[in-house]
Amino acid sequence: QVRVVESGGGLVQAGDSLRLSCATSGRTFSKYATGWFRQAPGKEREFVAAILYTSSSTYYEDSVKGRFTISRDSAENTVYLQMNSLKPEDTAVYYCAEKTTKFGTISVPSDYNYWGQGTQVTVSS
Repeated sequence: QVRVVESGGGLVQAGDSLRLSCATSGRTFSKYATGWFRQAPGKEREFVAAILYTSSSTYYEDSVKGRFTISRDSAENTVYLQMNSLKPEDTAVYYCAEKTTKFGTISVPSDYNYWGQGTQVTVSS
């Protein structure tokens, strides 16, 4: 069984920073990418960022480019999402997910195989 656990969420003010962590454990599986998604109340889950395991190439949703940075610590099997200059519209539950193959699209939630339970990020104005 694969376990994906997010942490680091919280309540912050606009302009503040947070760092989310995503730790994966359990049985060994083929890893292609780790992605961060978010879901605000009444909205669909949307792509935030992703990082590839082989090349460490990164991808970002347009609204977070320049503010969020995704990175990976291979030794600790942990992926981070550094979020700076947070805005109220960043408020959502943030989910980490593992994608096991190159097939599909890096930004589509249904193309990911393993998901965490999510961590709440609330940005007050």
